[in-house]
Amino acid sequence: MADVLARVGERWTMVIVHQLGHGSMRFNELRREIPGITQKVLTSTLRTLERDGFVLRTVTHTVPPRVDYELTPLGRDLLVPVNALADWAAHNLQRLLAARGQVEAPADEAQAQPDGGREAA
Repeated sequence: MADVLARVGERWTMVIVHQLGHGSMRFNELRREIPGITQKVLTSTLRTLERDGFVLRTVTHTVPPRVDYELTPLGRDLLVPVNALADWAAHNLQRLLAARGQVEAPADEAQAQPDGGREAA
């Protein structure tokens, strides 16, 4: 079970599955729609998702060849919790950012002090 959770919990796995939830896409379409992902990471993640049965890769023999990616039935099942988590993240983003600000502020303030925030002994 830990292996499955590690796979589906990876940052790019969830983003790719979420994006393919909109329908079949070509590689460059995915790359354009996912800011920050590199070609290498997208290729590697798609291969892993295909190997694990979440994504179907279809090659159409044309010139140039066309390669499309789409979710399999297993991938569409995964889309349910992925979309729920995406909705939760969108709903709670401001709360998360506020919490980060509260946690990070003391560390930032400590660095700004000449003694690094340490009290004199």
